[in-house]
Amino acid sequence: MKIGIQLPEVERVARWPELEEMARAIEAGGFDSIWVGDHLLYRTESDERGPWEAWTQLAAIAAVTRRVEIGPLVAALPFHEPAMLAKMASTVDEISGGRLVFGIGAGWNRTEFDAFGIPYQRRVDRFSDSFEIIRRLMGGESVTWDSEFSRLDRCVLLPSSRRPGLPPFMVGSNGPRMLSLTLPYVQSWNSWFTAFDNDPDRLPELLRRIDDACELAGRDPGSVERTVALLIELDGALGRRGADVSPIAGSDAEIVAALDRVAKAGISHVQLVLDPITLVSIERMTSILESYRSRPR
Repeated sequence: MKIGIQLPEVERVARWPELEEMARAIEAGGFDSIWVGDHLLYRTESDERGPWEAWTQLAAIAAVTRRVEIGPLVAALPFHEPAMLAKMASTVDEISGGRLVFGIGAGWNRTEFDAFGIPYQRRVDRFSDSFEIIRRLMGGESVTWDSEFSRLDRCVLLPSSRRPGLPPFMVGSNGPRMLSLTLPYVQSWNSWFTAFDNDPDRLPELLRRIDDACELAGRDPGSVERTVALLIELDGALGRRGADVSPIAGSDAEIVAALDRVAKAGISHVQLVLDPITLVSIERMTSILESYRSRPR
């Protein structure tokens, strides 16, 4: 099972020098991937928090790493005009040398849509329109398009990608309509940890639903990679804002055992959400990763 780490989002303000240090430590530690959330603003009655913009971060991370896969967890397609998003993703893929995993979703947090003047209504319709355009552009087509949401006149992405074919798309949704729109085309599926209560033993129940959705979409369930985010509590945890689930916690051996249960459930790539997300936590998780990979099978 591949194991990656999500960088800080709004747990606290992390400046670029710290993010760069974390990205380098994740790669040096033997992890397989680095992820960033694609959000703009969170707001409650007493608090406002916003992360750095995702695609700008990914370009910078691509430039300071050499091996790990990188990607948004996951990109809200309605945040951008689809042709410009395809252009941005193609550029990040170029900088990374073909390491982009293009996580996709429709968005959910109305606060950030309203605050940034992005239409919230009919998000899935807009997603469907955008996904078709992005796939065609990143596949090397010249696209002319005239729909309710987008208009393009012989749009093409130049320079063309060094990667043969499309980048791997990963859908981050459990919604029936989103799955029907994406499963015919994506390489992988992803779920946030709240969908299975962060409990590895509940994963088979969720994966059966994804199997059913694959079959409805005419896709062999075995051809879609299964990935999930997992909340891990380490020393100095502050509590994940809005998580409302029990984190995986305990000794190194207990965390290794939890990862093993995730892998045995059929997950082939896990994105760790560490609480806290600090360089010290990454260093401890590196030791846990070594124990996980050296365990007897």
